[in-house]
Amino acid sequence: MKKYINKLFVICALLFLGVSCENDAILTSLKEVNFSGPIEASSNAIVISTENENLSVLTLSWPAVTFPVNAPVTYALEFDLPADAIGATAWSKAVRIEVGVDVLSKAFSGSDLNKMAIKLGLPVDVAGKIVVRVESTLDRKIYSNPIELRVTPFAKKVVFGSIYMPGSYQGWDIDTAAELKAIDSGIFQGYVTFPETQGLGFKFTNERSWSQFYGADVNGNIVNGSDTDFQIVKAGSYQMTVNLNTAKWTATPFSWGVVGDATEGGWDNSTNMSYDHQLKIWKFKGALKVGNLKFRLNNTWIINYGPKNNNEGKVYLDDPGAHYISEAGTYEVTFSIQEKDATTGLYPATATYKVTKI
Repeated sequence: MKKYINKLFVICALLFLGVSCENDAILTSLKEVNFSGPIEASSNAIVISTENENLSVLTLSWPAVTFPVNAPVTYALEFDLPADAIGATAWSKAVRIEVGVDVLSKAFSGSDLNKMAIKLGLPVDVAGKIVVRVESTLDRKIYSNPIELRVTPFAKKVVFGSIYMPGSYQGWDIDTAAELKAIDSGIFQGYVTFPETQGLGFKFTNERSWSQFYGADVNGNIVNGSDTDFQIVKAGSYQMTVNLNTAKWTATPFSWGVVGDATEGGWDNSTNMSYDHQLKIWKFKGALKVGNLKFRLNNTWIINYGPKNNNEGKVYLDDPGAHYISEAGTYEVTFSIQEKDATTGLYPATATYKVTKI
């Protein structure tokens, strides 16, 4: 009797395993999913110039992808050269732009499209071809069929000249005031850090001299010879843009920071660095833990730099590497980076840094 019971037990176990395997197969099988239609472009031939660089020149739209599971779908766009979108390494050099969850269109300004075209290698003032496809992601990635665009990028004219920004942040010393360099005719830009312990007032001058200066009117606009100081709202680091053509100025929060498990904010929140406008480098001084750090702009991963090793003193755009801190303590970290390319608006491929234990 015991013999038959054992046989019955074995048969039941095999039946159970068979049912389980069959259920697993049903649960893990992937149903075919595709885009229900093509990408649509507001224009398939775009010529970019100074006249439309700040305007919307291209809008791409696409149909939603319906997955078997009812859940949010993330979309992204990939741009590449036609020759790089075929073969074994197809799309490996593509410029990828995250669009968002359940977002079915994306508009591009002339400036953004110009940067992308030049980054892909299109020559300026010549119509070149690029291809674009949509990536949808849920439990897997699904790609649309690509479409082709003809884009004519342009090289922005480089202008020269500077104005200066004496203020309470540096004791109103005209000789050490921050320099704002010309980025266009009559338009100047630079970086300044206003410490918590100093005032928030400043002025502009055309030379390193108080013989001529710009102050504020009642609305904060630029007036030649006004004794009223301009004012920053609160301490911090800013990208200062001055337009003498329109008598307007803007202060946009702007800071490179250190990020990583060696820092106070971990991998989620950058620790802001301060800008030394005389040495033209970004600095951090404070406690670091054992762990890794790298550099990113404005507390996002859009623009970030990492080193390939601890010894080179160089970091690379979008590199996954990080500098390893082997001993906890107080450190000074400096970061030096060139301005964006004036003609392309792209950040440089490399920057330099130094980590020193104090």
